[in-house]
Amino acid sequence: MASDIDHGARAKEVLGRSRWWQVVAAALMMGLISPYQYVWSSIEGPLAADLNVQLSALSVVFTLFVAIQSLSQFPVGIWRDNHGPRTISLVAGVLAGGGYLGLAYATAIWQVYLLYSLGALGVGIVYTVAVNTALKWFPDKRGLTTGVGTMAFAAGSAVFIPYVRANTGLGAYSEVLRNMGLLIGVGILVGAVALRDPPEDWLADDDDDQRTAANGGTTSGDTRRQYTPREVLRTWQFWILFVTFTFVNAAGLLVTAKVVSFAQSFGLAAAVATTSATVLALVGGLSRIVVGGVSDRVSRKWAIVVMSLVSGLGLFAMVWLGRLGSGVGFIAAVVVTTFFWSPQFTLYPSLVGDYYGEANSSSNYALVYMGKVGGGVLGGAVAGWLIAVAGWTPTFLAGGVLAILAGLMSIALKPPE
Repeated sequence: MASDIDHGARAKEVLGRSRWWQVVAAALMMGLISPYQYVWSSIEGPLAADLNVQLSALSVVFTLFVAIQSLSQFPVGIWRDNHGPRTISLVAGVLAGGGYLGLAYATAIWQVYLLYSLGALGVGIVYTVAVNTALKWFPDKRGLTTGVGTMAFAAGSAVFIPYVRANTGLGAYSEVLRNMGLLIGVGILVGAVALRDPPEDWLADDDDDQRTAANGGTTSGDTRRQYTPREVLRTWQFWILFVTFTFVNAAGLLVTAKVVSFAQSFGLAAAVATTSATVLALVGGLSRIVVGGVSDRVSRKWAIVVMSLVSGLGLFAMVWLGRLGSGVGFIAAVVVTTFFWSPQFTLYPSLVGDYYGEANSSSNYALVYMGKVGGGVLGGAVAGWLIAVAGWTPTFLAGGVLAILAGLMSIALKPPE
């Protein structure tokens, strides 16, 4: 990246204000969509009671959410790269806000499936738009700014959870859903109005000779090759990114989904299980912005390598300390595992921007993000089967092995030529 370009000044010339307002708007939108992923566990019980159905009947809802939210990002990314973020974000506001608003009036389980799926599509749109707003406006601070957005997605639910859990009665619950739906929808619509993409030539230097000299006789990093999704798929680097993203997400989602039951399997105190679940969101959100900022100053590839390896070792430590019956040690292992797993959602989009350019960053990262579907299957359904067949300890050890494999495979990464 050309160090002599003042990206902030260039952005202000285009926007008429600081480019950080783009990140603020994107982070606001990310925080508003977080309940779909992180508040579902607090919603499904009262919702099942309201509909008078078994809780197991809603088990498919979250699976649908993960699949639609992940798979929608590629077509959404193509649209956004070609048409900008505003129109598609306005659609997302209607979908994400309308999903929760509709749940307040749902009377049948098929309506819940449909409404949550529509909301998931809105979430996928916002996630793609928000992450890539940072990539496009902050080529000099990719890690930090994507960390801000993904932190909001992880930690934003902390605002909603107390409100939801305080109003779980049948009489109050419909009002909770309506209020959340209106807040999500209106907030996204406001954020969408503020968003825009930079023009293609916003970093073009007036003095080509100065730019060439500043980069050791080569052209500026901002004018390097901009890969299309088709071209990305032809590079071997993409396939390593895709597989490692799948593996490390399998490990992380395994912990996210089953840490409470895993702690209980060792006979640890209920407070240990509750604390472990609580620190997941807090540590996960904090680590994304901390590690994202650090990754702007170190090799992002080696950050991924180290983070994957340590998160795998953290899973091993969870097994070891749980078997020893150490509640404090178990919680500490959860903190380490989460702190080193969660930032992958900051590091991977940033590395995709580093390798393939900003012009098609939305659709290019969406290709990698599809690995979350495989990670969800491995960390969810496959892990559940393995627990039933082999037990908790072998399952969590397998998760650790996947994370370590992801780290070792990432050593081979280098920029495409």
